[in-house]
Amino acid sequence: MTELQPKLPDAQDLLEQIRFDNEEGKIWLDEQRMLLIHSAVMGLLRNELIQTLGVERAKGFLMRFGYHTGWRDAELAKKVRPDMTAEEVFMVGPQLHAIKGMVKVIPRSLEFDEDSQHFYGAFDWYNSHEVETHLASSGNSDVPVCWTLLGYASGFSTYYMNRQIIFRETQCAATGADHCHIEGRPAEDWDDAEETEKYLLPDPIIEQLLALQDEVSVLKDQFRSNDAEEDLLFNSVGHSAAFKNVCHLIRKASKSKVSVLLQGETGVGKEVVARGLHTTSDRANQPFVAVNCACIPPDLIEAELFGVEKGAYTGAIQSREGKFERAHRGTIFLDEVIELTPRAQASLLRVLQESEFERVGDNRTRRIDVRVVAATNEDLETAVQEGRFRADLFYRLNVYPVHIPPLRDRTEDIPLLTEHFLKKYCTLYNKKTSGISDKAMQALIQYKWPGNIRELENMIERGVILTENNQSISMSSFFPSLSEPSHPLNIIGGRGQLCEEAPKSSLTTTEPVESLLVDNFSLEQLEQKLIEEAMSRCNNNVSKAARKLGLTRPALAYRLKKLGDG
Repeated sequence: MTELQPKLPDAQDLLEQIRFDNEEGKIWLDEQRMLLIHSAVMGLLRNELIQTLGVERAKGFLMRFGYHTGWRDAELAKKVRPDMTAEEVFMVGPQLHAIKGMVKVIPRSLEFDEDSQHFYGAFDWYNSHEVETHLASSGNSDVPVCWTLLGYASGFSTYYMNRQIIFRETQCAATGADHCHIEGRPAEDWDDAEETEKYLLPDPIIEQLLALQDEVSVLKDQFRSNDAEEDLLFNSVGHSAAFKNVCHLIRKASKSKVSVLLQGETGVGKEVVARGLHTTSDRANQPFVAVNCACIPPDLIEAELFGVEKGAYTGAIQSREGKFERAHRGTIFLDEVIELTPRAQASLLRVLQESEFERVGDNRTRRIDVRVVAATNEDLETAVQEGRFRADLFYRLNVYPVHIPPLRDRTEDIPLLTEHFLKKYCTLYNKKTSGISDKAMQALIQYKWPGNIRELENMIERGVILTENNQSISMSSFFPSLSEPSHPLNIIGGRGQLCEEAPKSSLTTTEPVESLLVDNFSLEQLEQKLIEEAMSRCNNNVSKAARKLGLTRPALAYRLKKLGDG
């Protein structure tokens, strides 16, 4: 257990996490995007919240705002100081409080034990931005006013200790004291913890608004037209103009019996669109049968699609219906239709033209009522020219073609799809993450997505698996399809791109280089001397030495091991 009046460690490692990308208009703290905002403007926002919501609700809003800010910063603590003491790791919170210009923090007492989850902390605050803005707008106060700062301390400590920690302001400079003072304990150690905890709960006004919105939605559902219902369905998976155009075409097709040809790259979601067409048509209550033609052996594809009569061939010991019969009055989705054999293509053409077919080994014609939705990621017109696909079948399918755009052409939908897959896989793996880091989200939007939505889903699943509970998913946790140059992990510094590392200093003259290039020069010896000097200056702290050398910690550890083995 730590029991002492602690001192703040050197903050250089935290300052090195801050990067200004003025060309892109962005500021980064590790992988989180940050903002520089006028303190006076925050004061205006505070006053407007008080006037709009009242003091109690405004206090709760700002405490929750601070709580989530502290929670995010706590994620960074152990990441940036993996080799430091528990006290130094915890001090990331007070130090970031000061680095962000929010308040000067002086630790007075700190007792904590992560194993037993004991916690007590006391800190003095000077130069609180909330005190200054309150005094400027309203003068002295009868009660403490550092609401955002309190929320921050509670959120940071709660994440760090993995239990609810509540801080209270026992004196405040806004009430006439020389400085502010706070104390933090586990929630159950406060006699009236409910008084503070209520500010950290969702505001009842939000619940009231949501309840009203639900009532309005129910009323709208009673009068909503079929078009509106379809819009709701399709807009739930995409908002981009390119995707809305697909939805418009599918909605029009759903009102008719026309066969539809879906075209697009692998992984764009052709089956999802086919199901959307089915569920918004008057066939929605009938079967939807999906068939991947590429997965069926050529000599069995006719039997699978159109059924087989007993004795039609060796092994056909009984008659059975095919996929088309199972889809009667409903929809059949033929994915990779280009893989159909010539005989199967002819049978499909007959179904499309005459609505009839024959089972393999049977001479009886059967009538069928089925909508055909075909899909391919190849150019069927080129396949016709090459003699691999029947021209008459192509023209029959191409009556109503729909091109589904690749994900790189609908990047507006990536955050929405990402959130959808996060919910799916967090539920599947019983995980709770803090979402995706801002830098990782920017990388997802910049990526060219050769595997489209399927690749995005796989990447998010991997990220959920690799990320610990309550952590945000970073770029390094995503699926490593490194052959694609635009992959987030391959993006290096440059205009319009992410900067993986802080900008490194470069030589401005060739003189030092020229002085080294003499006879008997050894690059290995130079590297060894640089590493030894960096380790010496950093008191053998591998993380600090790695930052000084512009390396990752694992990269430096590898080089140290090589030197030791040598």
